[in-house]
Amino acid sequence: MPTRDQVLQILDLARWAPSGDNTQPWRFEIIAPEHVVVHGFDTREHCVYDLDGHPSQISLGALLETAAIAASAHGLGLEISRRNELPESTPTFDVHLHADPSVRPDPLIDQIERRSVQRRPLSTRALSAAEKQQLQDCLPAGYKVHWLEGFTNRLQTALLMFRSARLRLTTPEAYRVHCDIIEWDCQFSATKVPDQALGVDAATTRLMRFVMKSWGRVQFFNRFLAGTWAPRLQMDFAPSLACAAHFVLYAPSQPKTVDDYVHAGRAMQRFWLKATELQLQLQPEVTPLVFARYAREQRPFSTIGNAMAAAADVKARLELLIGAELARTAVYMGRVGAGPNPSSRSLRRPLEDLIINRPAGASS
Repeated sequence: MPTRDQVLQILDLARWAPSGDNTQPWRFEIIAPEHVVVHGFDTREHCVYDLDGHPSQISLGALLETAAIAASAHGLGLEISRRNELPESTPTFDVHLHADPSVRPDPLIDQIERRSVQRRPLSTRALSAAEKQQLQDCLPAGYKVHWLEGFTNRLQTALLMFRSARLRLTTPEAYRVHCDIIEWDCQFSATKVPDQALGVDAATTRLMRFVMKSWGRVQFFNRFLAGTWAPRLQMDFAPSLACAAHFVLYAPSQPKTVDDYVHAGRAMQRFWLKATELQLQLQPEVTPLVFARYAREQRPFSTIGNAMAAAADVKARLELLIGAELARTAVYMGRVGAGPNPSSRSLRRPLEDLIINRPAGASS
């Protein structure tokens, strides 16, 4: 049987799973050493990028995969079941741990804490056939990688990211999210994204901080002073050119359910950890997938009148780049390449802040 110390060690590693804007949408309840409840939640009530909960569900999948990798170091297997009777906005999982002689330590365990986001320029050295094959082979059955390589594909992706970023920087709903998630004058943050990790120079950081003091100020700068150009060029266009390749992870079929997106998150985490093992840096590029999905589903997401038309434009550009069928089955997108480790990054809440302690006899 697992011990409580083993469970704490597993959860202490699992909490390093990636989540959108470092929201960490999970809490842990230890019922017994062999039974942990993962209480998930999404951010649909206040995050324009998570209106259907799918990005948070992908993060929860990454958490569960990280827990499984961490458990393998103790010779433990996991049985995971979701409580289907609960709302989709609060995905809750029963995780049962058991000794399994067939379980061997997963070699990706050493990459869990090393894995991070690098928003700075990366090497344009092309990935080798061996690197790409290892990244493909680490994925669960049915998942595949679509590569966007070479200058022409990187340029087309840069233009897609540039257009998507304009939508991201000109809607009040996204503005509120950005105000909430950036921690200024900060190299490391346990709950947010430090400004030094955004990938912009010091002058642009100061400008962004000044402009973001109010939505009215944002509107003025966007309308009269080309306020979106500097951050879009530095955060989206230039990095899209300065990398080895962009990638799109796609599922065997179009994801529709909570479990589909959780499974996609498990695949994504293995891909990211394998990239880290190969000494590659990675940056997610998920907003085009989000806006394209909103356009495809005709899901209103902003009070700005032309927002849906702009999302439709992102959808059309994405489909031109990778094809309509692949766009429907895509679950994750990013850029990858060799490069230095980031000097600034998001950390995580202490484990004790993530554990739910209930009075004896209370229902879970």
